[in-house]
Amino acid sequence: MLVSCVAYQGGRKLGDVPPDEIGAYVRRPECFVWVGLKDPGPGELAALQHEFDLHELAVEDARHGHQRPKVEEYGDSLFAVLHMIEVTDGELTVGELDIFAGPNYILSVRSRAQKGFVDVRARCEREPHLLDQGAGFVLYALMDSVVDRYFPVLDALETELETLEARMFAGNPVRANIEAMYALKQKLMVLKHAVGPLYEGVGKLYGGRVPRVCAGSQEYFRDVYDHLSRLNQSVDSLREMVTTALSVNLSLISLQENETTKRLAACAALVAVPTLIAGIYGMNFRHMPELGWLFGYPMALSLMAGIDVWLFTRFRKSGWL
Repeated sequence: MLVSCVAYQGGRKLGDVPPDEIGAYVRRPECFVWVGLKDPGPGELAALQHEFDLHELAVEDARHGHQRPKVEEYGDSLFAVLHMIEVTDGELTVGELDIFAGPNYILSVRSRAQKGFVDVRARCEREPHLLDQGAGFVLYALMDSVVDRYFPVLDALETELETLEARMFAGNPVRANIEAMYALKQKLMVLKHAVGPLYEGVGKLYGGRVPRVCAGSQEYFRDVYDHLSRLNQSVDSLREMVTTALSVNLSLISLQENETTKRLAACAALVAVPTLIAGIYGMNFRHMPELGWLFGYPMALSLMAGIDVWLFTRFRKSGWL
């Protein structure tokens, strides 16, 4: 679906352009066309491939989707893939943004993502002196918008970890805690897969030999690189914290098992002493001490009770009961 097709010249909007007139505006000097697509069909991509002379390998990647985040250079043009991560009912959904950037065009292809880039277009049009840099600044603005959307996702995952840590020490069911932490680790992996490769790709756009499209916009791409660096470090830190939390949870399980073992041992001792005394006096030998004593039976019961009371007191002081 065609979302927008707008021509710009000198940093100013010329107006919406019908798809069949794109070629005329692309051939104008100091003019570029910004086209936005959402979940396009093969025919739409093929038509724009002809209009913008897009590389067939880049078009094939955009058509099939599910690509690893990357930034690739094809002659005077760039092809970038970014993952768009959205939180829906506590779960992460991953969309994709494919960007084709050339000297006189910018084509963004959004797949499996709901939130668009109307705010990015409005921001660019409010800054004509920057929009005058052409497709390079629009490429930065799109990348910056996608990267900025990672921060709320990261904040949500941090909050989820804090909640799980509180539940872990509040005595919630251990199995549920482990399952929730493992699910959180998977979400962090999704975010890592979006940030890590892009972090490497954006580094090519501001240092050393930069692509022609990005000439004059290096400082802006360096800002995106800094944001990705922060995200990458934060994701790694969170993953380590989740791993530590899982270890602590397993340690708590061991502690609970030790407590249970101590209680069972204490109960076994309370039962074993009376059993020992009763067993000795139940052997039915003819010659046994106090066998014919009138108070032997009450004495044996009192001995059993007294020893158990003493053991119970000692176990209670030791924290075993």
